[in-house]
Amino acid sequence: MFAPTPDTEKRTLADILRTETVGGVLVLVAAVLALAWANSPWGESYATAAEFVPWPGGEFLGLDLNLSHWASDGLLAIFFFVVGLELKREFVVGELRNPRRAVLPVVAAVAGMVVPALIFVGIASTAGGDALSGWAVPTATDIAFALAVLAIVGKHLPSTLRAFLLTLAVVDDLLAITVIAVFYTDDFHPLPLLGAVLPLVAFALLVRLRGPWWPVLLVLGVVAWLLVHESGVHATIAGVLLGFTVPVLGKDGGEPGPAEHLEHRWRPVSAGFAVPLFALFAAGVSLGGGGVAAAFSDPVVPGVMAGLVLGKLVGIFGATFLMAKFTRAQLDANLSWWDLVGLSLLAGIGFTVSLLIGELAFGAGERGEHVKVAVLFGSLLAALLASVVLGVRNRAYRRTHPASDG
Repeated sequence: MFAPTPDTEKRTLADILRTETVGGVLVLVAAVLALAWANSPWGESYATAAEFVPWPGGEFLGLDLNLSHWASDGLLAIFFFVVGLELKREFVVGELRNPRRAVLPVVAAVAGMVVPALIFVGIASTAGGDALSGWAVPTATDIAFALAVLAIVGKHLPSTLRAFLLTLAVVDDLLAITVIAVFYTDDFHPLPLLGAVLPLVAFALLVRLRGPWWPVLLVLGVVAWLLVHESGVHATIAGVLLGFTVPVLGKDGGEPGPAEHLEHRWRPVSAGFAVPLFALFAAGVSLGGGGVAAAFSDPVVPGVMAGLVLGKLVGIFGATFLMAKFTRAQLDANLSWWDLVGLSLLAGIGFTVSLLIGELAFGAGERGEHVKVAVLFGSLLAALLASVVLGVRNRAYRRTHPASDG
């Protein structure tokens, strides 16, 4: 387990870490700003801004969306486009191309989603009503937040641990995308979805020409997004589908292909603009007037928190331990099982996608606000516990490898 990472993968990992770390900090700032704004004397203006409809004339296309929905349906499509590019790269030239190396993060990611879901169902089943529709909320991992915490507290941790977290999060994203597409699609209309095939195919053909076609590609991407949105499938799935169409390798099979160029161009837009703006409109929940006490009286809240913190720990660490116990896989001699405990806790930071699934499951009602509280507190608790464990391990690695920067 955790074999040494090739040099090319290390460079790619370093680039991703730099962008995602900055993005994680920006998301944190946006979330804090949203909480401060929503709980300030100007809290009503926050709700007014979130509900503002910039294009009321777009009703005939179903685009008379408020700013909050534009952030979750539109801007997050950019985030999922980058996720699609990342997934394609991992399956073609990354860790997931080798089944023997891919099996561990895949098993850990699956267990890290199944166990939180089971814990949530066990706790929230007492609530009745639509509570169980939020079973997928604690299953997601926010890679930007997780990498930001890891960069702050774990500068001397082995790079193999960071690579495993990234690969785990990529698989987690793929599973989360599947869950959203299968379980959180209402009023499905097949004709627009079939129509989306045409711009997707045109996008796939044109992106291979590697010419100055970016305005046409942008138009095709918007048309594909619009048709997927009209089909009833969550519009962010269009971003993933577009990402999957982009070639990873160059024409001679050696030089970087269009996927790397597009990822390099769009990752800063995703991490620095799209996701923070989504967090600004998604994290603003009122904590005053007994709001927190009312939220914790709803079994959904402890269900989400226990799923994020305890479920991810038991699922990811347990799956990894069992793989080492009952297969030929062995933990690298340079790693400790405590490193895996910290990594598993870190995966309990489920901010971005958890908030998105919470919106899809419960909408903007009272329970939807409760889920926001649960995701915020659960992610914060997971980050604090992971920081303690990984901080101790980081100091240990710094003493044993004082000249290493991880």
